[in-house]
Amino acid sequence: MTNALDARLELLSEAARRELLNISRGIEKEGLRVDSSHFISQTSHPDVLGHTLTHPQITTDYSEALMELITPVSQSVDGLLKDLGDVHSFVQSNLGDEVLWSGSMPCKIEGNESIRIAEYGDSNLGKLKHIYRKGLDVRYGRIMQSIAGLHYNFSLPDAFWKEWQVVLGDKQPLQDFKSEQYFSLIRNFRRHSWLLMYLFGASPALDQSFLAGMRHPLQPFDEKGTWYLPYATSLRMGDLGYHSNAQSSLAICFNNLSNFTNTLQEAIHKPYPAYEVMGVKKDGEYIQLNTNILQIENEYYSSIRPKRNAESGEKPISALQQRGVEYIEVRCLDLNPFLPLGISAQQVRFLDAFLIHCLIADSPLVSDAECQALDWNFETVVNRGREPGLKLKTPAGDAPLNELGLSLLDGIEQVAKIFDDVNAMAADAGSLGQQGQANGKSYIAAIEEQRQKLIQPDLTPSANILSVMASESLSWLEFVGELSLKHQLVSQSQGHQPSIDEKYALMAKESFLKEQQLKEADLSEFSEYMTQYLS
Repeated sequence: MTNALDARLELLSEAARRELLNISRGIEKEGLRVDSSHFISQTSHPDVLGHTLTHPQITTDYSEALMELITPVSQSVDGLLKDLGDVHSFVQSNLGDEVLWSGSMPCKIEGNESIRIAEYGDSNLGKLKHIYRKGLDVRYGRIMQSIAGLHYNFSLPDAFWKEWQVVLGDKQPLQDFKSEQYFSLIRNFRRHSWLLMYLFGASPALDQSFLAGMRHPLQPFDEKGTWYLPYATSLRMGDLGYHSNAQSSLAICFNNLSNFTNTLQEAIHKPYPAYEVMGVKKDGEYIQLNTNILQIENEYYSSIRPKRNAESGEKPISALQQRGVEYIEVRCLDLNPFLPLGISAQQVRFLDAFLIHCLIADSPLVSDAECQALDWNFETVVNRGREPGLKLKTPAGDAPLNELGLSLLDGIEQVAKIFDDVNAMAADAGSLGQQGQANGKSYIAAIEEQRQKLIQPDLTPSANILSVMASESLSWLEFVGELSLKHQLVSQSQGHQPSIDEKYALMAKESFLKEQQLKEADLSEFSEYMTQYLS
C-alpha cells in the first residue's frame, strides 16, 4: 500500500503541492445552552445574537437550545480558529446566566418535551425549517436531536484540480473531474473514518436522562446517573445517536455523484409506511413535511457529505446535480470537552493530511460486501475502539486495529511532510500569505501526536474523559459542567475587542432586517410554497 501511495504522491507536481496552501476550510460547531443546574435551556434564542434564520454565523440546529456557530471560509488554520474563537467569545458573553455545553452528549434533559424545537419566525422559509424539525420529532424523537458535534468543511482550489487532472491524464470537464475526485476521497474516508473515531471520539459516557425509556447496552459508571461503555470512543456516532431504521435501506456507499443523488432523490419521493400512518397533519397542524423516507436530503445521516452551496430557493440536492460537488463536509467529529473551542489546531492539521491522503491514495469503487464491512468497522470502533486486541475487517482478513492505524499513519505522515515542506518554502520566500504557519514541522507534529494514541490508548480523549471522571469522582454532568463553566469564564475574562463586538452587533441587526425582507417577499401561502419546494 505504501509503495502505491509513494507512486501517486510522486505524481503531485510542485505547482499542485503549492496549492495545498490554498485549501479552504470552515467549521460548524454545535453546542447546547444549559442553565446553572446543567439542565437544557428552556429560554428562547437571545435576540442580541441575531435572527437564527438569516444570521450567517450564529444560528440553531434542531432545538432552540442547540446553537450552531459557523466560521467564514478560511485558508489559514490559525485564521480559522481565530474566527471560531471570536464568534464563540461573543456568544459566551451574551448568554446571561447560561453556559455553552462543551460535550457532545447532552446535559440533563427531562424527556421529549424538555427539548424545544427550534423556531425561525413566520416567513415561509422559517415555517418550513420548523416543520421539518417537527417531522424529525415524530420520526425519531427529540432526544436523539439533543446531541452536538462539529462539522469540518474542506475544499481544494481549482488551480490544484487543474494540475491533478493533467497528471492523471483526464480529459472531462473540470467540474465533472472535481466531483469524481471528491467521491474518490469520500470512498477512502469511508474506509478509514474509524481512525477518526478512535483518535478524536470524545463521548464514551452520558447522563441517564438521555436513556429514558430506551433499550441500550450501556453499563452504570457511578451512582450519580452516568452510563458508559468501557472501551467506547463515540457513543454519539453509534446506535444511541443518529440512527434510523428507515434510512438503513438506502445503503449509500458514495461510489459516484449520480448514484448518490439518485438514491437520495428516490428516498425523498418514496413513501415510508410508518410515516404514512402518522400523516402530514394532526389536528389541522403540520407535523412533518411529507411521509417519505426522507423529508428533505438533509435528513440523511452520514459521517461525510458531498456539498454544493445552493442559490436562494434552490434545494441542495438540485445544486449538487446541476453544478457538481464544491466541497466535502466531515460530520463525525465529537466536541472535545477539554478544549475551549472543541477542536485544536493540531486536529485541523491532522484532518487536512488525512483528507488529502484519502484523495491521493488509490480508491476503488466500494462493493456491497465492502460497504457492510466498513459499516461494521466504524460501529465497532465507536463502541469498542480501545478494547485490547481489537481487530477490524480488511480485504486480506481481520487485522489488529493498532497495526492498521499505525500503517495508515505512515501514509498520512508522507502527506503531512508535503504540507510542512510547502509551508517552509513559502515562509522562506516571504510569501506565506494567509496560511501563516509558524512551525515548519507543525503537520508532522500533528501526526506524531496521534501516533502516540495508537501506542498508548489511555491518551485518547475518550480514555482521558473516563480517567478524569473516575479519579475525581465526577459524573458526566459534573465533568462537562465544570469544563463548560471554566471555558466560559476564561473567555469572558480575556475581554473583547470593541471591533469584534461591533461586528457581531451589526450582523445581528442586519439578520433581523433580512428576515423581515424574506417575509415581505413571500408571494404565496405556506402550503403552496411547501408544495413547490418539495416538488
